[in-house]
Amino acid sequence: MKISFAEFENRLREFIRDASSLDFQTLALDLFRLQFDHVPPYRKFCEAEGRAPETVKVWSDIPAISTTAFKEFELTGFPATERRAVFHSSGTSESRPSRHFHNARSLALYELSSLMWARQHLPSDGTMLFLTPSPKQAQHSSLVCMFDALGRETALTGATFVGHVAASGGWQVDVPLFISKLSQLVDPAMPIGVLGTAFNFVHLLDELAARKLHFKLPRGSWTLETGGYKGRSRSLPKSELHRLIHDFLGIERNRIASEYGMSELSSQAYDRSLNEPGVEGPPPSGGASSVEPVTGPRTFRFPPWARTQIVSPENGREVAEGEVGLIRVFDLANVYSVMAIETQDLAIRLGAGFELLGRAAQAEARGCSLMAV
Repeated sequence: MKISFAEFENRLREFIRDASSLDFQTLALDLFRLQFDHVPPYRKFCEAEGRAPETVKVWSDIPAISTTAFKEFELTGFPATERRAVFHSSGTSESRPSRHFHNARSLALYELSSLMWARQHLPSDGTMLFLTPSPKQAQHSSLVCMFDALGRETALTGATFVGHVAASGGWQVDVPLFISKLSQLVDPAMPIGVLGTAFNFVHLLDELAARKLHFKLPRGSWTLETGGYKGRSRSLPKSELHRLIHDFLGIERNRIASEYGMSELSSQAYDRSLNEPGVEGPPPSGGASSVEPVTGPRTFRFPPWARTQIVSPENGREVAEGEVGLIRVFDLANVYSVMAIETQDLAIRLGAGFELLGRAAQAEARGCSLMAV
């Protein structure tokens, strides 16, 4: 029996709120049929691959389309008259961006998916400082949309965007504003979350170094860094970036989390949860922390309403445990576009998760690419 997008969305919302309510397999196959029927460019792609809802019996066989297709085609299930927003990939300014179209319902679903998984990984108390521009200045950024949703959840304690869009179109951190906000917010009982892209953090840290400023944020403070550098700052290995965050902001390394997401998806992956016992930072006395620093690979995981495969670039088959391949994501929250996406990012397969390595050779640099470990 065929269902509508609205009927599927209602089932998915139930699944997101209670992952035991429905099974991923059933939802994925139903969504594949919907998208095959209502997203013409995707249907043509599936037919070229020799796949159709009648022949695909398991979610892992659903054809995954490359993120580059979002540059060339309108991969959406609703007409132009219903489109209320579009997220662009944050690649180099000379390149054509990917386009992920949204209406009011899909934006609400994006926020639900983002918030439900963020709540399990990021603290909800204290305040947040976002190093990116505000939603008014960055209307086409899925990351800023997610940050805005997080900020509205912390409205009682405060959330502020301290970035802006420069004349060149690039993002910059308003460092004086950042410093001013810290001077207003620093309170021993009020943890602070600092969130931004990797290049946001490099700009901030370089400016703090030039000003010879070091901060010791309150106990329990944390940072979330995401995305790559895309030529907008010097590039740093992740370990070095995290060391500088620790040195200049006084945040323990076990309080630094990383996120993986992109404009073509509606769900994100995190490499650790800051809500788990044992990652609360050093004791108030200033003594040595009993928590061991983060060691070994950081394993990223998507929420239960998304699945990942690490596949060979040569044959598209899933690689063995511990081997390197491209990240392929099956995101049920992508209701109105395409759920099965093959990225240009390399990772090592680690059980149900993965360790990020960076962009595949000759892949276009973009803000959601990851720095080398």
